[in-house]
Amino acid sequence: MNSTSVLMLGASSVVFVISVVGALILGAIATFFAISIIRKKKADKAKQDAKLIIENAEQDAKNIIKEAKLTAQEKALDIKTETENELNARRAELEKLNDRYLKREEFINNKEQSLEKKMEAVDGQKQELETMKKDLEKKFDDLEVEKGKILKELEKVSHLSKDEAKSELMKAMEDEARHDALLTLKNIEQETKDNANKKATEIVALAIQKYSADITSENTATTVLLPNEDMKGRLIGREGRNIKAIEQATGVDLIIDDTPEAIVLSSFDPVRREIARISIEKLMQDGRIHPGRIEETVAKVTRDIDQEMKEAGEQAVIEAGVHNIHPELVKLLGRMKYRTSYGQNMLKHSLEVSFMARMMAEELGVDAEIAKRGGLLHDIGKSIDHEVEGTHVTIGVELAKKYKENEKVINCIEAHHGDVEFSCIEAILVQAADVISSSRYGARRETMESYIKRVQKLEEISNSFDGVEKAYAIQAGREIRIIVKPEEIDDAKAMFLAKDIAKRIESEMEYPGQIKVHVIRETRSVEYAK
Repeated sequence: MNSTSVLMLGASSVVFVISVVGALILGAIATFFAISIIRKKKADKAKQDAKLIIENAEQDAKNIIKEAKLTAQEKALDIKTETENELNARRAELEKLNDRYLKREEFINNKEQSLEKKMEAVDGQKQELETMKKDLEKKFDDLEVEKGKILKELEKVSHLSKDEAKSELMKAMEDEARHDALLTLKNIEQETKDNANKKATEIVALAIQKYSADITSENTATTVLLPNEDMKGRLIGREGRNIKAIEQATGVDLIIDDTPEAIVLSSFDPVRREIARISIEKLMQDGRIHPGRIEETVAKVTRDIDQEMKEAGEQAVIEAGVHNIHPELVKLLGRMKYRTSYGQNMLKHSLEVSFMARMMAEELGVDAEIAKRGGLLHDIGKSIDHEVEGTHVTIGVELAKKYKENEKVINCIEAHHGDVEFSCIEAILVQAADVISSSRYGARRETMESYIKRVQKLEEISNSFDGVEKAYAIQAGREIRIIVKPEEIDDAKAMFLAKDIAKRIESEMEYPGQIKVHVIRETRSVEYAK
């Protein structure tokens, strides 16, 4: 190949390359313009979409604002209506108050006018009374003058001075009145006894018949049985520390003597004795006996006993059928489960008295609710009489007043030992039921020493009266039989003697139940046939 052909071939190659490059450039330019046109179209469409969205948003905002304005207007209207209604109600109330005030003012004015008229009438009556008083004083002075004249005439006729005649007349009238009074009193008492004894006996017998009570006996000391003699040593502890801890925690004296396998708990407070007994039994079952464990056990048992006493009080209220008793009184009733008097359980005694008082009240047609309530609470003071100063009657009255009991119930508590006068018949029934419950067979017991002292005191009081020949206490001290000298004591004086002896026994002695004072006067005529 010659150089010319080579050059031509090279030139054609260059032209081809240039044409290809130009085509590529033109394609790129066309592509750029096409892309620009597409982008412009998309941008125009996006602007149109954005404009449409903005327009829709503006329309929605206008609608929301319109709805909000409508809602606000409705709420404002509701508030306005409610406010107007409230103002109208207030105006009506103020008008009522104003009317009431005007009526009250008118009523007060009428009252003032009425009082003024009454005061004028009183003033007139006062003037009349003053006039009458002056007239009476004048008449009294005239009568005194006439009286003086008559007395002088009487002194001349009777040859006695004024004081002597008055003394003689008073003495004669006193003797005659005393004699008539004694005879009348005797007849009235006999008639009353004849009519009342039968009815009273029937009522009491019915109450006793309808009530069946257990015979219980309580002690002031409690015996705790031990499983073995070694347990006694463990309860004592090293140098007596355990027994000291028990006594300090419970307030009970532990008496450890030669009695095999037993110890005695002594305390005047039965609640403490029961806490000590249960605590010792739990300690023996547990086996861990030391001061710390003793304190824990006693504290737990104390809580259990408190809950048990509360439940006992609630059960007693339910059994008695008494309602609306203050919770504190119910707790105090529960404490009486562990309180005794002459061996008689006080909670059971109170239930007995409540039942029998109610039965007798129903038979007599008086208030049975007051009777049974007074019977249940009559000894409530005994639940804390070892903690508070005063007699159980005084303490019971204070408790009843503190917890707003009825006045009749308070009188039942206050008068059941005759410390005050009876203000209602229910209190008399409570006293009778108390005597029945405490004096029934097996209800109470007392030591032989106190029994002997009581009988001796009974005979000593009876023999101290003038005219008494001999006095004998019989029926286990329930009756005192007094034989009087017939030449010194007549039938009328025998009645007064019985009353005087009974009053002195009541004031100087303490005894369960009642004592019958029986005065006997008899005249014996003895002659011998020769």
